Amino acid sequence: MVKTRQEMTRPRWDQDAREPIDEGLERAVIRVIDTMRQNLSEQLTVDDMARAARFSKFHFSRVFQRVTGVSPGRFLSAMRLQEAKRLLLTTSLSVADITFQVGYNSVGTFSTRFKESVGLSPTQYRRFGGYTKDIATDDRRRGLRSTTLRGEIKSPPDNPVGTVFVGLFPDWIPQGFPVKCTVLRTPGPYELADIPPGTWHLLAHAVAPGQEHVAGFDADRQSLVVGANGPIAVRSETSLKRVNLQLRPMRILDPPILLALLDVREMALSKQAG
Repeated sequence: MVKTRQEMTRPRWDQDAREPIDEGLERAVIRVIDTMRQNLSEQLTVDDMARAARFSKFHFSRVFQRVTGVSPGRFLSAMRLQEAKRLLLTTSLSVADITFQVGYNSVGTFSTRFKESVGLSPTQYRRFGGYTKDIATDDRRRGLRSTTLRGEIKSPPDNPVGTVFVGLFPDWIPQGFPVKCTVLRTPGPYELADIPPGTWHLLAHAVAPGQEHVAGFDADRQSLVVGANGPIAVRSETSLKRVNLQLRPMRILDPPILLALLDVREMALSKQAG
């Protein structure tokens, strides 16, 4: 059977992965992620990362995307913004100092990229303690023939889960404006209506009940559970699709969650229901 390009780049954390990824490849990618984490203020090149993986540059880029679902450059950019989130909440460093500490040369470029990915400016993110009262959706495709996506969000075994954020995104990184999103009080049935044609990724994250504010800046990845399914092709003639999603503990190979977490969960739930 010939694999499509999407199947070849499908990450390990997708529950519908066609085949397991060799542990040696995962270890190589983990070495690169560790190298990224230790050098966030440096201008790492693909050559630098390929050397850390002990692969050729061409082979490295393909392996990295296959294991994580995103390119090395996009994963590094997400890690830099995630570190900026942590520094904003745990230090008194100025936005300018944080800008250079996470590898940006321009405060303006950093602030723009941060707001596009997180949903708040760096100053707002710090002021609100890493939370937002609302997550806007991307309505640029409004008016196109739409589809309803339904399914079930399943809890990880032996791991209690509280409020669950569920969103539909263009790729594997939870950032920017989801196409559609909803909030569940607990794992269970979900519905996302008015989804425009396109290729989307269903992403979810949650923490244990009562721990929502502990993981506000993703400092403790072990407290987070995530789930992903995709790519999900929505065609103009499709009226209903069913997609289930299994939550599991977050791993080092998972792209960071860049969206600011919802604070007033009941408000978001009411808005989506209405």
